[in-house]
Amino acid sequence: MSYQQFAYLYDELMEDAPYAEWLNFVKTSAFNHLEDGKRFLDVGCGTGSMTILLAKEGFDVTGVDLSTDMLMVAKEKAELEKVNLNLFQQDMRELEGLGVFDCVTILCDSLNYILTEEDVKRTFLSAGNHLKTGGLLLFDVHSIHKINEIFIGQTFGSNDEKLSYIWQCYQGELENSVEHDLSFFMQNGDRYDRYDELHTQRTFAIEDYCNWLRECGFEHLEVSADFKGTEPTEESERILFVARKK
Repeated sequence: MSYQQFAYLYDELMEDAPYAEWLNFVKTSAFNHLEDGKRFLDVGCGTGSMTILLAKEGFDVTGVDLSTDMLMVAKEKAELEKVNLNLFQQDMRELEGLGVFDCVTILCDSLNYILTEEDVKRTFLSAGNHLKTGGLLLFDVHSIHKINEIFIGQTFGSNDEKLSYIWQCYQGELENSVEHDLSFFMQNGDRYDRYDELHTQRTFAIEDYCNWLRECGFEHLEVSADFKGTEPTEESERILFVARKK
């Protein structure tokens, strides 16, 4: 599958993602907890949808993703939007040489692709190495409830004329993990081409994330269950974290 095709599929799947709310979360967190500075590092930036929105708000944004294909799409989208982005291909667990930033964001449940405690800590340390003292780390994850009660065992689908998909969710091998098995059918003239993707995500308890943040040199400032600052419950689906580098 070429990166153009995958990007079309990805952006189609993320069409209803709450980008405006993520943007407000970042802006509100920066306003409340960041004294000054607009240098932002967007980790796991994908095709750049969130990164471009941040740049349009006046932030000096650098985007990082593991996929060179996604970054090529992000570059094309930024050029179309007349937005200047610095884009780099790196693993979020091993960021290096990117400079020092006022804020690091890991949004759109990107951290859920990190599957072990050790690698989550490596990611926090890696982010901290690129933050100024007092800088912010903002991220969101799926809750344990969402992984186990909403995803696992479910099938989602869309039957659009140009693009249809079947999305099946299975129990992963690790605790609180899920395997997303996606099959896309894209119209190509008078036929449909099929593309398959398999993604594994895992989440951890809120207390674990908070403890690991402290171990990695952060203090957690806020933990909420939505973009309005609601306190998490056992049935919350998304957990948002605001942490500051000590």
